[in-house]
Amino acid sequence: MLAAPAYPPSAIPAALASLATVVTDSFALVMEARTGVPAKAAFAVATLLQLSVDELADLLHTTTKTLRTYRDANKRLAPAASEQVLKLLALARQGGEVFGDAGAFRRWLGKPAFGLDNQAPLALLQTSGGIDLVAEEVSRIAYGDFA
Repeated sequence: MLAAPAYPPSAIPAALASLATVVTDSFALVMEARTGVPAKAAFAVATLLQLSVDELADLLHTTTKTLRTYRDANKRLAPAASEQVLKLLALARQGGEVFGDAGAFRRWLGKPAFGLDNQAPLALLQTSGGIDLVAEEVSRIAYGDFA
């Protein structure tokens, strides 16, 4: 049996509340990404994943200054960065369910994973496809398939 989710709906920050249901539907996720998500949502996702602002900027292929400027001006991210943020939110929720708490999931993200060719999952989060690979590995862990 899986542990209780580390991020129950009541624990989702207000900046992510409207996006929490979007990430459960692939079509809705793409449509939301096309309109762009607020930069403050990226910071909220980083908090869920226990990422530093520098790590977040690296994952989104931008600078911390640009991210902060966007957040302070209430700007939306470009579609590609928005999709990445939404997928990271979905991954954070999935990781919370499988690992039971944010700290355990964050530690796993930083360590080489056998099912990911001994790559640290965190290094793969720079692309949408990489996020998908990490999510698939988390699903395998949830079902006890470590091969």
